Amino acid sequence: MKCAALTLFSSLVLLFTIFHHAHIMERHVCHSMLSKFALAFGLVAAIGAFAAGNCNPGDVTLMHYLGAAVSFTCVCFYTILLTALTGKCVLTGFERFLFPLRVGFTVVQITVTVCYTILFVQEEYFYNHLSAVFEWSLSVNLQMFELTYVVEFFFFSSFMLSNLLSKREEEKPLILSMS
Repeated sequence: MKCAALTLFSSLVLLFTIFHHAHIMERHVCHSMLSKFALAFGLVAAIGAFAAGNCNPGDVTLMHYLGAAVSFTCVCFYTILLTALTGKCVLTGFERFLFPLRVGFTVVQITVTVCYTILFVQEEYFYNHLSAVFEWSLSVNLQMFELTYVVEFFFFSSFMLSNLLSKREEEKPLILSMS
């Protein structure tokens, strides 16, 4: 169950990261650098979650824990960057409601990640189980954070992904070839 949930989670984070970056690039090119940083952290978080979900801690312990650590750390930066983009970009007109909600989810994500990190290294049985509760809380909190973006899904366009795949006018060479 856990493997399937983390694999699904990593696939959703991967798709969501790409779609959100394309949406920012379509509407607010001036924030492209911040969006590219969020894209990078989102992709690394998805890869880490995939590694944690597909490496059984009983068999491949190091890969499982390394994937989880990379994923949890990158998710913290990812939520910070997406929350900052929410504060800077007007994409839907609902940002005055969504921004405080996303700030709350981001604070919870960072706080629970720190608590999980502290409790995970403890030797006692109680603390290990408490860290497992925090681990699942991290996943649920991130899903709730991304659920707030369902409003933006209504504003996606078909041009969004094609815009991401094609070169922009300012990226084309200034000097024409002599052929």
